[in-house]
Amino acid sequence: MRKIFLISAVMMFVITAESMAASSSPVKIKLLAIFEDKVIATINGQRAVLVKDTAGPSGVTLRSCDTLAESAEIEVNGEVEEIPLGYVMSGGSTSAAGGPKQRITLYSGANGFFHADGYINNTPVRFLVDTGANTVAMNAQTAKRIGLDYRRGQQGVAVTASGYAPTYLVDLEEIEVGNLKLRHVEASVIEGRQPEIPLLGMSFLGSFDMKREGDQMEIIQR
Repeated sequence: MRKIFLISAVMMFVITAESMAASSSPVKIKLLAIFEDKVIATINGQRAVLVKDTAGPSGVTLRSCDTLAESAEIEVNGEVEEIPLGYVMSGGSTSAAGGPKQRITLYSGANGFFHADGYINNTPVRFLVDTGANTVAMNAQTAKRIGLDYRRGQQGVAVTASGYAPTYLVDLEEIEVGNLKLRHVEASVIEGRQPEIPLLGMSFLGSFDMKREGDQMEIIQR
């Protein structure tokens, strides 16, 4: 039986192809469901079924689906992006140097928190976005899953919901969230179960511009 993942109307992504002429409109894609070899989406407001390796409307082609990771590789005019569900992405902003600024847009959940799917050292991780955290932070179990030898880091003490716990300051080789990447990111590893979800703190977020309007947050390349 094929697995189907449905998302709400606010969970969508937008790809703006850098190779499009300045006078062209961005290609907007809203992903509605994902199957093993096809997705259901709207392209510039029109409903479409994209079948793997078959050209669709507006030059959009589905290159791969991953139902377990809940992501799809979409090609627009020769540019391929791997897009996890729950993002709005656009490459259409222009930096001072004339190049495109990478960005992601997140939507808060019913509890008001923002989550982001990404990678630490190429290991998939789901983050809780926390602008109040000085560093990226994770518990020891997550660190072991990533393969960090965290006890070699600088030792300290953290205050958690369960009291005081040993913490270790480490250097992460790379964090990737959507199309945003940052190398050599400082992080804290806390012994015990807290935090249950890794925190995407300011050691990552501080390298980007952020804008929040209501339930929407943009993280933008500087």
